Order: sequence, then C-alpha cells, then structure tokens
Amino acid sequence: MTELSDFVKAGNQGVNPAVYEIENAAIDPDGTLWAHLETVAPWAGRRLLDLGCGSGFWLPRYADAAQVIGVEPDPDLLPLAQARPGGAQALRGSAEHIPLPDASVDVVHARFAYFFPDPDFDATPGLHEVQRVLAPGGTLVVIDNDHDDGEFAELLAVSPWAAKQGTGSYILDWWREHGATSEAVLSSWSFETRADLETVLRLEFPADVADPWLRAHRHRLGLSYGYMVHTWRPRGPGRHAA
Repeated sequence: MTELSDFVKAGNQGVNPAVYEIENAAIDPDGTLWAHLETVAPWAGRRLLDLGCGSGFWLPRYADAAQVIGVEPDPDLLPLAQARPGGAQALRGSAEHIPLPDASVDVVHARFAYFFPDPDFDATPGLHEVQRVLAPGGTLVVIDNDHDDGEFAELLAVSPWAAKQGTGSYILDWWREHGATSEAVLSSWSFETRADLETVLRLEFPADVADPWLRAHRHRLGLSYGYMVHTWRPRGPGRHAA
C-alpha cells in the first residue's frame, strides 16, 4: 500500500477506535457545534469532503449533502469508514494527497485532523491541496480544540500530550495570517455511563491528568468542551493559498 508522507497515526482513534466511537457518541449532545458548522458552510445539496474521516463516524450525518466523500490515511481505520451506512464514498488519502480532481467539492471538514500548526509543523501544504479540490466559492472548516474555555481546555493545559498539537495562541495567529476566521463554540460531552467517561478521558489524557479530575468529579457523566472552528475560503484560484 502506498505510503503517505504526511500520515501520523492518531494517538486516540488510531490506538483504540472502539473507545473513540464512544467518545464520538458523547460529543455535542445539544447540537450546538453541529448547528454552527451548518451556519458557516451549509452542505445541503452540495458536495462535502470529510478530510481525515477516521472510522467514518460522522459520514452518515451529512445525508442531506449531494455527495459525501471521506478521505482517511490510516489503513486500519479506512475499512471501518467504508462500512458505514449512508452511501458515502471513503478513499485512502491525506490532507497533502487528496485523491480527488480539481474543483470537485464545495465544503471540506477537517475534524481534529492534520491542521495542527505549530512552530515545528507548517500546515500550508495541506491548505494548498484543499484549495485545489475546492470549487469556486468553496469553504474549508476545521474543527479544533478551544484552549481557553471549557473543562476540557483545563485538562489540555496540564497535559503533556496536548503540547504536541501546538498552543491556542499560535494556532489562532496562524489561521489569521492565512485569512481564516476563528470562532469559539462552547459545547459539552455527555456519556451514558461513568465507565464510558473514565475510559475516554484515559484515552485522551495520561493517568496523572485524567485520574485527579475524575476523583474530583466522582458523580459526573460529562464535562464542558470548547471547540474552535476555523473557517477558510481561498482568496483566488489554483494552489497558491494565502
């Protein structure tokens, strides 16, 4: 199988897709984030690409799109995405190697995938490739963590694992310099059982971060979660993103 130079196996879904499935099911129970995504770049009747779709959990949620395509670099997750109901097409590729023609999609979603700019990682090549596949007037929407608001942000602030994805201020500056708008959306996670919450937090954080929070919140089934949504529209045709 062809190697993708920008593929880095995810430390959560790539390690334990079954637990990540529980996490996905707990996200945004009131639909706050989802409503925001529909507002900034409606996809009904349009062609949507879920870039870095992982196991494809979200692909069926785009049922009102004219066409839904998932692209995923992890060969272990791709078959799971391809097996999702709803008729979406799932292809192997990555942010820098999208297996689609020029100007072939209208909306691109990247949910915790590739776009983690920091001083040691320049995400501009992925931005160029997204620009290539976007039709005129198209939009890239990147869903990331808000590093300032919500209980999840408090955990991120003390987690050494989170440091690998850059800091909130650097990320915001990077997107601003590239002409994107960034908006904070405060939502939550809500789990069916305490065991599910504990399992997911221990997937996302080392024990010395997750366990103290869990001990301090013994009766909780969820937590507040802040998202940062970056919305980017190319300024011109071709590969030359801002």
